[in-house]
Order: sequence, then C-alpha cells, then structure tokens
Amino acid sequence: MDLAYIPSPSTGVIDLGPIPLRGYAFCIIIGVFVAVWFGNKRWIARGGRAGTVADIAVWAVPFGLVGGRLYHVITDYQLYFSDGENWVDAFKIWQGGLGIWGAIALGAVGAWIGCRRRGIPLPAWADALAPGIALAQACGRWGNWFNQELYGKPTDVPWALKISEGPNRVAGTYHPTFLYESLWCIGVALLVIWADRRFRLGHGRAFALYVAAYCAGRGWIEYMRVDEAHHILGVRLNVWTAGIVFLLAVVYMVISAKVRPGREEVVEPGAVDAEDGEATKDGEGADAVKDGDAPGDADKTVASDADTGPGTNTAERADDSDDSAAKTPEKNGAAEAAKNG
Repeated sequence: MDLAYIPSPSTGVIDLGPIPLRGYAFCIIIGVFVAVWFGNKRWIARGGRAGTVADIAVWAVPFGLVGGRLYHVITDYQLYFSDGENWVDAFKIWQGGLGIWGAIALGAVGAWIGCRRRGIPLPAWADALAPGIALAQACGRWGNWFNQELYGKPTDVPWALKISEGPNRVAGTYHPTFLYESLWCIGVALLVIWADRRFRLGHGRAFALYVAAYCAGRGWIEYMRVDEAHHILGVRLNVWTAGIVFLLAVVYMVISAKVRPGREEVVEPGAVDAEDGEATKDGEGADAVKDGDAPGDADKTVASDADTGPGTNTAERADDSDDSAAKTPEKNGAAEAAKNG
C-alpha cells in the first residue's frame, strides 16, 4: 500500500462556462508572464528602458511556440503520421508537446528580429532574460503534471507521482520528472543571478551559462523518463541534444570571455541620454541653489557688481577706505602749515 505520493489531477481542463481553461496552457502563460516581468527588471537594472523586454517578447514568444511545437512533431512524428494516427493532432498544442530546443532556437530568431528593429544587441537582451526563461520553464513543466505525461521510471519513494489509467499510460507510481526539472530550473535561475552579480557576465555569457546549466540537468532527468522516444546508439535523442548543446554553450563562454571581456556599457541606445536629460531637468533648481544662484541672490549679486564696478571686490574697497583716511590728515597738515606762515 502506498503511504505517500503526489496525486495527479483527475482532469487537465476546467470549464469556465463555454470557455475551457486548460492547465497546460495556463502554466505556459504564467511562465511567459514571469519571464517578461523578471527580464524587464533586469533589463532596467542594466540601463535599458522599461517595456523593451515585452516589446521584443512579442516577436520571441510566437516564434518560440512554433519552434517548440515543430521540434516535438519532427522528433515524435510517429505520434501524428503513423498508421492509425490523425495528423491534425499535430496542431493541437494544448494537448502538450513543446520541445525546449526548438523553442529556444526559433525564439532566438524572433528575438533577433525584435532587437534589430530597436537597435539593441541580442546578446545583452538574452543575458537579461536568461534567469526569467529558466523560471518560465519551471512553471511550464507543471503543465505536464496536468496532462499526466513525461513521468519517469516506476518507484515507491514517498514523492512518487501517481498516474491513473489512460491512453498510452499504465496506472502506477512513477518518478515525477516534471518536478525534478522544475526544481532544477529554479536552481539554474539562481545560479545565473549569482554568477551575473559576481562576475558581471556580458555579451551573451549569462545566457550561455543558463543553457549549459539547464542541459546538465536535462541530461540525467531525460535518462529517467520512460515515454517513447528515438534512440541513437541506445541513448535517447534528447540526451544527445543536451550533451551537444552543453558543449556549444561552454565553448561560447570561453571564447566570448577572451574576445569580448567585460560587460556592455550601453544596452539600449538613447536610454541613457533620456535618463540624463530628465535628471538634468529635475536637478536644475537644486544645482542653482547649491551654487548660490537662487533668484534672490542673483539680483543681489548684480546690484552689488553695479555699485562697485567691474573687477572690484571687498578687499579693494577696504584698501580704498584706508588710503582715503591716510590722505585726509596729510592734506589738513599742509593747509595748517601754510596758514601759520
């Protein structure tokens, strides 16, 4: 008898009247929101403008969804194009099936288009968004829980996932690989945040660190899964993909650190100038008072200059007074001598 386990939802859809709210789609939407919200905070901290991340995400998200779905359909084509299957199901994205590799690859194309339109370097934008993407994946993985899919090998550990009988699945308790990956993604996000603050990563290296760290976890998590997948030399295709992408990310970090060390000083043209202009406008009055040029003081200064004449100062006026006092007795003495003969 199982004493403890993680229950699966009886259904992945909640009907709000005529509108079905699907758990898988809901998790994806939450993930996108978290990525854009957190990426925006990091972008502003890097010197960018508020709202820029969302503007570019308008390009990146649709491209990413299409890329993720294409990767899944291509690598698991037998689910849609083999005998007895309906190819129309390939378009039913709400039933699950998004490949992160395709989502990142084609999403990067969409982000590049958005960055190019704004004159922003893609690596800087990707660095700002990297932890948010990891958090978005952590949220999105719970969509697999709603669909009772992508679980691991049978187990009786206390945190086992209970799966009910259904199409292409056998009732039992299995490793909750969706939970493992969700927690791993949270750890990846924290790692990137820490490393970015500690080493001031720039020119795409924060994003590369996210990719490498995610692939390191995806490799062992993928090895635990029991869903149908293609194999190469006895190893699941996604394990090979994770290993290759991991190596590419590490190579990029090493080469980038040598070719372009440091971090970008300006990530969004015009953002710094706009902030400086606003700061100057707000600080004019304060600077004037600080320098002694307040309106009342300015009038007094002009009046003082008019009375004393150009180039005259207090010390000179004091000297003139002394000279006048000295000359007066001398003049009076000469007149007295003339009078007395």
